[in-house]
Amino acid sequence: CRRSWMPVRFSLLVSSLPLLTCFLYLTALPFVRSFTISSQNNNPMSSLSAATRCPGNPSWHQTMLRVRDPVASLSFYVDKLGMTLLDKLEFPQYSFDLYFLTTLPKSEGSLPSPGTAEAHRNLWNFPRATLELTHNYGSNTYHPGNGDRDGFGHVAFHVDDVYKATDDLIAAGVEFKKKPDEGKMKGLAFAYDPDGYWVELVKRAEGHGLDTDANLSQTMLRIKDPKKSIPFYESLGFSVLTEKHFPQWKFSLYFLGCLQPDETPPGPDATDEERSRFINGRQQPVLELTHNHGTEDDASFQHKTGNEEGFKGFGHLGVLVDDVGAACDFLESSFGHGMKKGPQDGNMKGLAFALDPDGYWVEIIKRGGYDSDCTPYYFEDK
Repeated sequence: CRRSWMPVRFSLLVSSLPLLTCFLYLTALPFVRSFTISSQNNNPMSSLSAATRCPGNPSWHQTMLRVRDPVASLSFYVDKLGMTLLDKLEFPQYSFDLYFLTTLPKSEGSLPSPGTAEAHRNLWNFPRATLELTHNYGSNTYHPGNGDRDGFGHVAFHVDDVYKATDDLIAAGVEFKKKPDEGKMKGLAFAYDPDGYWVELVKRAEGHGLDTDANLSQTMLRIKDPKKSIPFYESLGFSVLTEKHFPQWKFSLYFLGCLQPDETPPGPDATDEERSRFINGRQQPVLELTHNHGTEDDASFQHKTGNEEGFKGFGHLGVLVDDVGAACDFLESSFGHGMKKGPQDGNMKGLAFALDPDGYWVEIIKRGGYDSDCTPYYFEDK
């Protein structure tokens, strides 16, 4: 019962093209960071009514990556990129452990000690997206994505100075896919984490007001058809904050975010600069969906989701909801993409994995859990 299903961009790479052509995309687009943005109010794909939104106040809670060595991964994400270990969950009976990381604003002070009941309660009520690192015991090698038809692209961090951040990481022994002064697209970089996952470094907006040196800023997935994927994620509490189309290179980018109560996105009359400042100055990450034009018309096309044998690495996204059963019923009846695990399947009850239009796994987790420790699952009676 190893963690394969359990609480187990800007893609500049177009995974169906040869690698050399893909890398040209990475190096030949100097203007991409000046977004032409459609706000959630004037985007034709952002017209869902309350009746078509998933019940239970869904909010993005996690992006899961499998890792070989949690010591090395924690050193990278905590010591080098400034994340905080929010909680650790140990499942020795199933031979895996989970580590949940967040970028914690200094103004929020300290957290409960990871592994304690207080930390568990905080985790399953946490209002922002986390990075979940899953360590399966034993010797494992994981697939970092960005190969032929791979769906997962990268995670990203916003920093004040990409060049300085790159120099600091190089001095700490980190290797890079692309340094900020390489290629035609200056000022952004891609580092390798200890498992070879790509980690993008992106410059923050001026005057952002954040109090950390870096913050988790995006997860990128490739999608087959935005007309199917975007309504699915909007139903789970996401809003389209940004989109950009490149017909000359036959791909489009959609940036989705779960807005916090104190956030007001730019309106339809805002300038591109104002909209760019909003998305590049947020504490909360965005979900970047990359669409390579034409894939929607190819019935045989399928992205690898990160859960296939030989290609496991990225595992899933996760959302918190108030009622897992109601959320799953809604997703099944509204979209019909099926469930990898229903809330009453298996011994671990009360949590589920829905399938999105591309077959990516989306964990559906009860906010606040089912007991005094906020455990988001329970076991069937023996």
